Amino acid sequence: MITTEQVLAALSNVEEPDLKKDIVTLKMVEDVKVDGKKVSFSVILTTPACPLKDLIRNACVNAIKHFVDKDAEVEINMTSRVTTKSTNTFSNIKNIIAIASGKGGVGKSTVAVNLALALAKKGAKVGLIDGDIYGPSIPIMFNLENAKPFMVQVNGQNKIQPIEKYGIKLLSIGFFTDPNQAIPWRGPMVSSAIKQLFNDAEWGELDYLIVDTPPGTGDVHITLAQGFPVAGVVIVTTPQNVALADARKGAGMFRMEGVKVPILGVVENMSYFTPAELPNNKYYIFGKDGGKTLATQFDVPFLGELPIVMTVSEGGDKGEPIALENGNPVAMAFDDIAEKMAQQIAIQNALANKELVV
Repeated sequence: MITTEQVLAALSNVEEPDLKKDIVTLKMVEDVKVDGKKVSFSVILTTPACPLKDLIRNACVNAIKHFVDKDAEVEINMTSRVTTKSTNTFSNIKNIIAIASGKGGVGKSTVAVNLALALAKKGAKVGLIDGDIYGPSIPIMFNLENAKPFMVQVNGQNKIQPIEKYGIKLLSIGFFTDPNQAIPWRGPMVSSAIKQLFNDAEWGELDYLIVDTPPGTGDVHITLAQGFPVAGVVIVTTPQNVALADARKGAGMFRMEGVKVPILGVVENMSYFTPAELPNNKYYIFGKDGGKTLATQFDVPFLGELPIVMTVSEGGDKGEPIALENGNPVAMAFDDIAEKMAQQIAIQNALANKELVV
């Protein structure tokens, strides 16, 4: 007879590759049931976007068959419970992720939008804040230029209800201003606007809140880093030196004393061009491996590269981001980057909670 104790003993040989401990010690195994040769249990991953899901599943099956019974029928429910830092001051938002670049025009908003959608496709509860106060582009990229959020009563207080589309919750200063008018705000007004998008909105329960930050290293970034429990930042760059120089400054700011936000990794956008008629050819028109070099310099992961493809800009202009196109190679690239980003969030949370020692 197979026992629950045998199952747990076998699974204690399965290591979570990132956290370097076995999944039983990490309390990732629940609902163990045994019925003759049938063994079932749940494995609780740290994110629904876990890139190691299949690896862990296969390791569990092999452990049961090797240590318990080679003829066991193993059924595993791979589910998730997104982690957060023990010091997180938001009870309803587990992880705030900033998307930054240092330089404008590198596709930062495109990356922020598509990463948010990629996480939502995996089953995560996702919100997106358009923190680019002077040049909000999220309304255009979701075809919501004329949308206006409404107010709801929460515990006797008026709260802004984020607009929902494609499975994510959205807020942008562009929802409250004339799209044809400039926003000539000084620093204090910008900081106040950012705080309102966080504090005066009814976000509900979120696993990830993505913040698309403006170019540079100014008021929004300082307000965000010093005023909110930011779990990490993703740096977006293009391969050429002029973009890398600004991205390097942007990354450096998040490591300054008084800021101290973990850098989750680097994404290189517009890495190469592939003509439709020559799908196997790659033309590195802006240079090559600049993002990888930046990641190496800061000793952070290189999360991935994205090609120059007309359908990406067309999708953004139409309000139908490329990440929605299942099977599209660029959408798959965003899926991969989102998984690696979520993986780094889980690692940073484990480090902060002293569950992981390096």
